[in-house]
Amino acid sequence: MIESLKTGITFGITSGTITTLGLMVGLYSGTNSRSVVIGGILTIAIADSLSDALGIHISEEANHSRTTMQVWVATVATFLSKLYAIIFIIPVLLFDLSVAININLVFGISILTILSYYLAKSQGTKAWKVILEHLIIIIVVVVLTYILGKFIAKYVGS
Repeated sequence: MIESLKTGITFGITSGTITTLGLMVGLYSGTNSRSVVIGGILTIAIADSLSDALGIHISEEANHSRTTMQVWVATVATFLSKLYAIIFIIPVLLFDLSVAININLVFGISILTILSYYLAKSQGTKAWKVILEHLIIIIVVVVLTYILGKFIAKYVGS
């Protein structure tokens, strides 16, 4: 049961953070619109939470060693932990959009650094390696979505 909870929470927080950061940065760089960024955060928080919860549900069902209760614990934990992405709206509501994006980047990277640290410690591996690996992935996602947003704004535009 604990493993199912751990699976759902770690997957949900990681995926929710990286997906939301990428979406926010891409929408910001492409539109520079507060309402578009807020709409994107809300949409991704709900749609991605449900989608990934179903994905975890099916994945856990495929693991025939899991009980029905373990499958549902992982499913609900994934859904609820991904919903936390809604918190990224708060800075967007309170600050200038460029400041809010930077606050959210620092917040998201901090959350994933802490999660990576605890994950590494629980597995008995070197924390700096796990943290560095995850930071590289975050940076790649953020840079690519920023470039994509700029590209769309320039070549597709309205």
